[in-house]
Amino acid sequence: MILSAEIECIIYDAQSLKEKRSVLKRVKTRIQNEFNVAVSELDYQDLWQRTCIGLVTIASDKVIAEQTIQRTLSFIDSFPELERTETVLEWL
Repeated sequence: MILSAEIECIIYDAQSLKEKRSVLKRVKTRIQNEFNVAVSELDYQDLWQRTCIGLVTIASDKVIAEQTIQRTLSFIDSFPELERTETVLEWL
């Protein structure tokens, strides 16, 4: 089973693209180290306070894939510099 998530976030404290990329790099690296998930910035690369992050996981069981993505989303919510505004999950 393949589960993907598109997450739109606001980064309130970023005052430049450099600060935004610093926050995103830290978040993406920690996600990749903690979970078996592929992560990438999908949209809004030129906006310094907004981003869209894509997550993808593959598992043999639907429940395991859902648990992995939900744990990853909770982990993203633990970052004080990011606010998750919209999340779209899609089974492939």
